[in-house]
Amino acid sequence: MNAVIISIGSNINPTENIRKMLAILQADCAELRVSDLVTTKPIGIEEQDDFVNGAASLQTEMGQIEFKAYLKSVEDRLGRDRTLPKFGPRTMDLDIVVWNGQLIDDDYFTRDFLRDAVASLGFIK
Repeated sequence: MNAVIISIGSNINPTENIRKMLAILQADCAELRVSDLVTTKPIGIEEQDDFVNGAASLQTEMGQIEFKAYLKSVEDRLGRDRTLPKFGPRTMDLDIVVWNGQLIDDDYFTRDFLRDAVASLGFIK
């Protein structure tokens, strides 16, 4: 099993989309734990709704490349529009932050809310 921490972000109907995303992960992965969710201002394009962000830790038998593709499929199931600008609105944004104890997402260093969420799940860098 691979131990993973992912980032969670949504600013389009975030309560409903995060609930649906967690149900999907719960069905497909083991030992799902979720950090507190916090509201943050958008990064980049400021003229949009605030985001709800957090992190989740889980166990998966998938390899890293397969799991990354899986996260994209979950985003797609929740209606993510990949034609929107990089920092535009999102129904769901999921990224691998920590893989088997190794930090792999540089956003960890620039976003306090992400560091706090990941730390609450037991990872300290």
